[in-house]
Formats: sequence, C-alpha cells, structure tokens
Amino acid sequence: MIEALEVGRLYSNEEIFKSLKVGNAGGIRLSLLDKAISRAVVMTSGQSLHAAGENPYHDRLEGDILIYTAAGKLGQQTLAGMNSRLIEQKTFDFPIHGFSLIASRRDKSVGPKHWKYLGLLEYLRRYPDTQLDAEGKVRRVWLFEFKIHHEQGALPLAQDSAIASQVLIASRQRMLNTSDDDEIVDQSVRAKTENVEQIEYVRGKLLAMEPRNFEFFIKDLLVHCGFSDVCVTRFSADGGVDVNARTGGRIWIFENTLVQVQAKRWLHSVGRKEVAELRGSLQPFARGAVVTTSHFSKAAINEASEDGKNPIGLVDGFRLSKVVLDEEFHLAL
Repeated sequence: MIEALEVGRLYSNEEIFKSLKVGNAGGIRLSLLDKAISRAVVMTSGQSLHAAGENPYHDRLEGDILIYTAAGKLGQQTLAGMNSRLIEQKTFDFPIHGFSLIASRRDKSVGPKHWKYLGLLEYLRRYPDTQLDAEGKVRRVWLFEFKIHHEQGALPLAQDSAIASQVLIASRQRMLNTSDDDEIVDQSVRAKTENVEQIEYVRGKLLAMEPRNFEFFIKDLLVHCGFSDVCVTRFSADGGVDVNARTGGRIWIFENTLVQVQAKRWLHSVGRKEVAELRGSLQPFARGAVVTTSHFSKAAINEASEDGKNPIGLVDGFRLSKVVLDEEFHLAL
C-alpha cells in the first residue's frame, strides 16, 4: 500500500487502485462515499507511445496542461457517466490524481510499474471539438483540460483531500480575472462548408507535426500566399514571436507591413495570456497574429480586439486548415 504519492515516480496498476481505493480499470476511476466523490484518478498515456499520424488527437501533455479526450473511438461523444462526474470538482474540491503510462503493458523490460504520477489535476474546462473517428468520419467529441499541480512533490494520501482543497482554492484565486477563458469558441460549429472531413483531415496532419516543424510550415504557407522576407525566429518557449513576414502585393493597401506570428501547435485552447504576451513582444508598428491548430477562448478573442490596444489577428485550427485547402498548399509530411 502507498502512503504518499511522489511526482515523477512509477507505480503499478495494483498499487494505484488498492491504495487510492478506486476501480482497477478504465481511464477515469472514482472513489465514492455515499455516491459522492471523495477521490478521482485520471489515467492517460504519453504521446510517445503512439504514432501522432495514427491518432493526432491523442491525449497530450502540453506544458502544465493535460488535454484529455472523452472515451469512445467511434461515433458522437456525450457528456455522461464518468466524464460528467469530473466536472463536479469545481463544486466539491475533491482530489484528482493524474497518472501517465510510460511503456506498453506488454513491455516486460519495464516491470509492473508502468504509471508515472503527474500530480494533482485541476479541472479547468471542457468543450466540444470536431475530430475524425477511427473510420475517418467527422464526429463531435469532448475535450477536458486539466492544470497539473506538481509543486507538492510528495503527497500523503491521508491528507490528499485537505491539500487538494488548498491547492484548488489558491489556484482559482490567481485565475479570478480569466474566467472567460473557460468559454471556448469553435469556428467549425458556425462554418457553412461541405468539406468538413477534408478540413479536419488537414488539421489532423498539422496536429501531428512537431512544434518546431509547425513554425516552418507557417513560414512556407506565408510564402505560398505571397508574403515576403519570411523567416522563423530562434526556437524558444518564451511565448514571443515565432515567424516574421512582410505583406506582399496581394495585400497592396498594406504592402510591406511587418507581420509577426505566434505559432501554437496545440491541442489545448489558446487563452487571453498568449494573446497579451504576443502584443507585448511586437516591434513598433508591426501587426501581430496568433495561429493555432486548436481553438481560442472568449477571453482571447476579447483581448485581441479590445479598444485602445493594437489588434491581434486570430486564426484557429479550422480556419488554418481551410486556408491550406483553399490556397492549394501541399503539405510535405
């Protein structure tokens, strides 16, 4: 039996379900007391175990955010059963423990301990997304975003409820001014188009790219669309400018305007923070744009067009993929 969970340490499935008193199978496992959740566990797997091209929508760890796709590989997904219960953390502050599979269960060289402890998970938001299922058909799915809290290091299980409550209250206090980030705008819902499957196929290819390769893809697409002096900046993780370009003759009224782009090959949503960071990184008189494979929050959209501030262009994954098709740009994958 485990007395404390340590971030980064490996555990067996048996240790997890016996010590945390949850089910022994499934991606979402609950410990119930009089039908109320006292503790939850989310089991995911590292992206390195899966070929991105095989399933570009697979659960991802992006920074301190876990993007978790609801269960079901075929058909439309609904918010029901186990999925719906994770949302209750917003009200009841129970601990959610995150584990990531680091090796195939059939890999005997690793031993029985395949699960790495990520830390406490804070449920942030959920929203519908458009994806292709295992048969290549368009469907609606639900994405969950969790913030990973690993600052505790070692977490005594006898105190996990009290510690989780403190962590969640403090985190929400810090995020009081970003509540609009919980509302995600999905452009594909509004789009009136007949080639959604093609668009989503392209978005899947873009999601399969490495982040650095995605920046070079944006460069090549801008060149293809008539921009000049296009260059990718030095790779960094500071939230700044990724690609510089100047408008060409096709945008004649603003020809030779400096455009600075932040490229986000993300599955999780882009919020207000990223838009504000880009604006702060712009050169004088430059125009800025955030281009992503995912979606923007309502707060990001409001920040981009707020009165008195330099406007920021926003291109989400659906719009970007449609541009690739409309401009007949060949994806070199």
